[in-house]
Amino acid sequence: MSIGLIGRKLGMSHIFNQAGEIVPVVILKTGPCYVTAIKNQEKDGYSSVQLGYEEVPEKKLNKARLNELRKKSLPLCKMLREFRVKSDSELKELSVGQKLTVEIFKEGDYVDITGRSIGKGFQGVMKRHNFKGGPATHGSMSHRAPGSIGGTDPARVFKGRRMSGHMGNRNVTVQNLQVVKVIPEENLIFLKGAVPGSGASHLIIRKALKK
Repeated sequence: MSIGLIGRKLGMSHIFNQAGEIVPVVILKTGPCYVTAIKNQEKDGYSSVQLGYEEVPEKKLNKARLNELRKKSLPLCKMLREFRVKSDSELKELSVGQKLTVEIFKEGDYVDITGRSIGKGFQGVMKRHNFKGGPATHGSMSHRAPGSIGGTDPARVFKGRRMSGHMGNRNVTVQNLQVVKVIPEENLIFLKGAVPGSGASHLIIRKALKK
């Protein structure tokens, strides 16, 4: 199955592999997810499956979401996300109300993780773009300044010029992270590598596209 799951980042730890080496891991609580809708080419113009994650009391949902889920006799899920697929044939094994768990991943698999990166506010060019900066001594007044941003000949600043600005807080996908361990009973998955987002942030976990 190529769609994936929704999960939540719990934090970092480390485990020992069979060779006795320490492996740093990120722990994700992944699933269970419920199929809340299936869209096809004939009716909707594209193929996708919508998954719901994280059951909550009904007072935490608005009436539109509450009625939509109740009408299909589905669990009350806080988060809904669509996963697009290439064709309707990939959705044949799925049905509305079906429960998907972390067992679709196995140790040794590679996954792609999509999440919201940590916001760092307004930052200068040295932090945001790794600029070298100006001289730090001898009376220089341009230690961390960006320098010239354009010549007098074009009399304008070209698009794409790297400057100070908002950093972080955007959708990021990290590819080819290895699954080190899976604990189906607790819906936990251990990954080797960096995962975007702060603690307790939501993530999308898919099977690796380029592996």
